[in-house]
Amino acid sequence: MFSDNLLKQLDFIKEIDKVKYIQRKTRLFNSNRNENDAEHSWHLALMALVLAEHSNEPVDILKVVKMVLIHDIVEIDAGDVFIYDTQKNHSNTDQERLAANRIFGLLPESQAQEFVTIWEEFEAGETAEAKFARAMDRLEPLLQNTSNNGGTWREFNVPYKKVYEKKSHIKTGSEVIWNYAENLINESVEKGILKDE
Repeated sequence: MFSDNLLKQLDFIKEIDKVKYIQRKTRLFNSNRNENDAEHSWHLALMALVLAEHSNEPVDILKVVKMVLIHDIVEIDAGDVFIYDTQKNHSNTDQERLAANRIFGLLPESQAQEFVTIWEEFEAGETAEAKFARAMDRLEPLLQNTSNNGGTWREFNVPYKKVYEKKSHIKTGSEVIWNYAENLINESVEKGILKDE
């Protein structure tokens, strides 16, 4: 009655609803409520659409949007690792690879392969699209923390040097946005919402 492809796609759609329940450490702008992965991905997609002109290189914006919408789906199985976590390495790629294969594997084969390939490209961070997508992924929490009086930096006692190191990757996707981000980081130290240790 219904095609195998349709049933697989609907199974995938039901499965990814779980992304809405994955809580991130960062909070919504000017808020005490933690953001979830679905909200994060949606926000990155809109940021990419709005800020694409500032990419260091021309990008296929549809591919960037696909990357930011699917990059955290693997966290359904692998969990969200806080970028400043001192106990667990942020590159838990083996767990994420298993998650990508299982979750994207719910889709029809050609779609599954496309999603895995886009996810791999994002993770590798080598193409213009991946660099820009990753810049958006690093920018959003920075904007959130500055709007929340230090947010997770303050809560987890994250020093300036660590923030600067993690956020400086923004420049590989956009020098212009990095200049803005670097200024925000330095202003945060001046305001006392980020410790300069």
